[in-house]
Amino acid sequence: MSTEKHYFVEKNEDGQFAVRAKGSERASALFATQEEAIAKVKELNPSDHPDVERVRHTAGGGPDKWRKA
Repeated sequence: MSTEKHYFVEKNEDGQFAVRAKGSERASALFATQEEAIAKVKELNPSDHPDVERVRHTAGGGPDKWRKA
């Protein structure tokens, strides 16, 4: 099942990674790891490059920044 929606992967308050479509209020799916969540986005929309919430501090930014998968 493929879609043209743009997705985000973000860590929720429970420590799980949520896959959420742009403009949605609820997560499409929850996963224990960021890697699993990114794989789900690629399954939902193979042409999408999801925005992924950073979960650690790096030279490129901290947890409040986004990156491309």
